Amino acid sequence: MNFNTVQFLISAQTLQQCPDDIGCEVAFAGRSNAGKSSAINTLTRNKGLARTSKTPGRTQLINHFEIETGKRLVDLPGYGYAKVPKAIKAKWDRNLAEYLQNRTSLSGLVLLMDIRHPLQDYDRQMLNWAAQAGLPVHILLTKADKLKRGPAMSSLLGVEKLLRDMDPGFTLLSAQIFSSLKKTGLPELEQKLISWLED
Repeated sequence: MNFNTVQFLISAQTLQQCPDDIGCEVAFAGRSNAGKSSAINTLTRNKGLARTSKTPGRTQLINHFEIETGKRLVDLPGYGYAKVPKAIKAKWDRNLAEYLQNRTSLSGLVLLMDIRHPLQDYDRQMLNWAAQAGLPVHILLTKADKLKRGPAMSSLLGVEKLLRDMDPGFTLLSAQIFSSLKKTGLPELEQKLISWLED
């Protein structure tokens, strides 16, 4: 599977506007400042594919990208930070929950968290939503270049401990360290996506 050939497909405000619910897709979700767009751009070797911004919370639509026919990456709206009215936040929440629980072509969720501040309340809510849907989740602990190796590994072990409590056999939940800047963990992320998209 070649992630270098990924192309923008469509932006959707609602589940109804998304592409037909066939084939296979993996969604990327995370707090607005977790580095989601940067991770997608690093994965696809295309700096301009997903819009990055100095202002967290700019991704307000469900953005679909096509890897090849019937296989997609999905950039979900960032959560938890954006300075938008409560009514819009509530609408995002509804759209996110509806997408995660009702999208049958969704085969996995990549949940991005800043390695220095993992497992915030909303991250846990996303994990719970995914658990209710029986959806596999791979946590990407981003911005690993901001920490020395010892603290980075300590953060990863802390996250894995929580995941073990939720999913003792690690059948649905996994985690890794990642840095868009240094491309740390990129092969591991690619392997996880391929395993979901080709299953």
